[in-house]
Amino acid sequence: MRTLWKGAISFGLVHIPVRVYPATENKGVKFRYLHRECKTPVRYLKYCPTCGREVGPEEIVNGYEYQKGRFVVLEDEDFERLPAPETKVVDIVDFVDLAEIDPIYFDKSYYLAPADGGVKAYALLRRAMVETGRVAIARAVLRAKQHLAAVRVLEGRVLVMETMFWPDEIRSWAGLEGVDAEPTFHENELRMAETLIGSLTGPFMPSKYTDEHRQALRELIQAKVEGREIYEHREPEAVKVLDLMEALRASVEMARSHRAGGPPGTT
Repeated sequence: MRTLWKGAISFGLVHIPVRVYPATENKGVKFRYLHRECKTPVRYLKYCPTCGREVGPEEIVNGYEYQKGRFVVLEDEDFERLPAPETKVVDIVDFVDLAEIDPIYFDKSYYLAPADGGVKAYALLRRAMVETGRVAIARAVLRAKQHLAAVRVLEGRVLVMETMFWPDEIRSWAGLEGVDAEPTFHENELRMAETLIGSLTGPFMPSKYTDEHRQALRELIQAKVEGREIYEHREPEAVKVLDLMEALRASVEMARSHRAGGPPGTT
């Protein structure tokens, strides 16, 4: 696995040398834009519409649009005046219960592995976090950007750093139409909804979930490569259910039949 960077976990006065690795990968199918006529990949040019020509990298500066169509330019020396965050350091500032962190804050995941000279301190921190049931809140710089992060123990073995959104990056749901509505419903509707939830409840097993669209897309691409006939996928007809209670009953029956491995209507 490719190392993203080498640095250290700062834990009080203790520095734990670590290597950082990406914990996830995007397996989405990637496409390139081609010129339809000759099937050549198209290029994107940095073009100035005012000067009417392509511009080179030495002619490009950073600009911030503070009003519509008005920009202020920031030069390299401007950035150098800013207080520089400590790079290559995962600076632990607090410990909290994982349940206190709403998942909406989580962004990307990275593995932290001990580097040379850090095995004992790494294992000590890992053991202490397991024993206390706490996760660490830290600051870390990745790709020249400072992140809030949570460091936790995965499967009792490896430290995982979850980069997080800052509080002001979380959009408020206040004002979303309908979320505050309190419609009346019958008690038996609530009980039936709870029954449906119970019928669908089980242990979380990630391996049973697959990206069906990606699989179908890859099959389509392979068929095109091999020149095979492509069959149109037809969606099953939707069942129109107007009554909420009827929909709940049908859903419970479907869930129970699915778990039993039989078709709907069997017991």
